[in-house]
Amino acid sequence: MNSKTVNEATHLNNLAQEQLNFVLIHGAWADVSFWDETAASLRQAGHTVHVPEYAGHGPKIDPEVTHDDIIQSVVNYFTEQNLQHIVLVGHSFGGTIIAKVAEFVHDRISRLVFFDAFVPKDGESLVDQMPEPVQQIFHGLSTASGNNTITLPFPLFRETFANRATAQQARAIYDVSPTEPAGPLFQKLDLKKFYSLEIPKSYLFLTEDIAFPPAPFAWHPAQSSNLGMYRLIVSDGDHVSTVHTHPDIIAEKLVEAGRD
Repeated sequence: MNSKTVNEATHLNNLAQEQLNFVLIHGAWADVSFWDETAASLRQAGHTVHVPEYAGHGPKIDPEVTHDDIIQSVVNYFTEQNLQHIVLVGHSFGGTIIAKVAEFVHDRISRLVFFDAFVPKDGESLVDQMPEPVQQIFHGLSTASGNNTITLPFPLFRETFANRATAQQARAIYDVSPTEPAGPLFQKLDLKKFYSLEIPKSYLFLTEDIAFPPAPFAWHPAQSSNLGMYRLIVSDGDHVSTVHTHPDIIAEKLVEAGRD
């Protein structure tokens, strides 16, 4: 058995130590294909993986979708699939989704995993978490679109979302990245119930993810500290390309974050 085979066997053994049930929620400027490689790695190790698309996203972008619509669509998926004992993972904007979904299906969730994700305080929106210059950029892009959506310029995407990728990889990811309805990003969220829940929480932080500006606005500890008590899992990687180029590592870290 060569070293590559040994490493692959060790990786799969690490992933399969505890069989988990995952629901993976993607972030903005993405669809369910964001999780394709990572979901495959988790399934190969024997975990159950659900990757629901949420309202206003996927094949047909709805500029009028609200954050409430998104939450209801994920809650409906939970009930329709009769999901139980779920590790609910939210990436980036998905953090705001899993926080609100947990308010409705907390009895079905074993752990929440925020993956380089926004964790707004009660009464705040995702955009409220950003420095003022970035807020102005988002407002400007939304207004310029003419239909209340935001499309990221490629240079911004390449340097901050896919900074670990090659130019070719970054372009390939960008070319399938949809525009994003702006409304949910600006919607202020009532999170009182979320912050009263006693669901275990984890934060997965990738050290080279600079999609969120550096301190004092960095993912960790700026967003993670809003969770109160949580498990911190750290790895290297950027905001979007690492899930495609190194899915086995992301899968292993999600298992570390999600296990008991």
